Amino acid sequence: MLNLHHLDSFLMLQQTGSFTEAAARLGVGQSTVTQHIQRLEKSLGRQLVFRDTHQVRLTADGEALVGYARGMLDLNGQVLSLFGESRLRGRLRLGVSEDVVANRLTGILEDFIRLHPLVDLELTVALSAVLNQMQDAGDLDLVLAKRHVGDTHGKLLYREPLVWLARDPHFAPARDAVLPLIAFPPPSITRRVVQEALDREKFAWRVVCTCGSLSGLTAAARAGMGVMVQPRSMVPEGLREIAGDRLPRLEDVEFVLIPRRGADAVMVEALSSLIAARIVPQSI
Repeated sequence: MLNLHHLDSFLMLQQTGSFTEAAARLGVGQSTVTQHIQRLEKSLGRQLVFRDTHQVRLTADGEALVGYARGMLDLNGQVLSLFGESRLRGRLRLGVSEDVVANRLTGILEDFIRLHPLVDLELTVALSAVLNQMQDAGDLDLVLAKRHVGDTHGKLLYREPLVWLARDPHFAPARDAVLPLIAFPPPSITRRVVQEALDREKFAWRVVCTCGSLSGLTAAARAGMGVMVQPRSMVPEGLREIAGDRLPRLEDVEFVLIPRRGADAVMVEALSSLIAARIVPQSI
């Protein structure tokens, strides 16, 4: 009989591609994840993972196991929710910042619905400032968003730098040229940080593309329309951090969780705890 803890470690390893990061997200030691994988391979009599100094990849047998492992853990979560004394049920309205959705949300949602299949999750994706406004109006129970360094609203998860990105990492604008900027529309926190930094250093700039979707901004940057800014751990594929000090240094941003007063405290805490355990990037 397969051990569900071993399967959980296996799926987290498949999701992160790193023993170190899988262990961090599960809240266990790296040696524990290694032992879980070894015991799972022994139970099945198959090698599931290729390991070398550069990367971790699943074997063909490992890839075949992924769907079955998810199914077993999903079924276990459903049984526990149906028959457990503290099962959660109801509706939870979650608001998430656009850039988080594109990078880390999938694994968190997979874990949450597996653990709490009777909770109906209503997801809203928007700019951080818009999410805060919606929550103030009573439309969201929990918000995962960015804030300026120095703000006190919300529970701090982590802080990280914003970086300049372009298709060409050696992009070097002339000091007297107008910088082509790709940005979220107002009231974007990132946009405000960028514009204040450029104005402070007397850089001329103009917004050549604005879009409320990160995928749209990324497409424009990949096409070479200009530069954009993202948290360092959330750099979209196909873009590179601009090297050196060719552009002004940007302030850090902080990622926070904000529960709504009056929301179901047990459901909010269940999701908040999962997010806090899984979302911090390995490099932070």
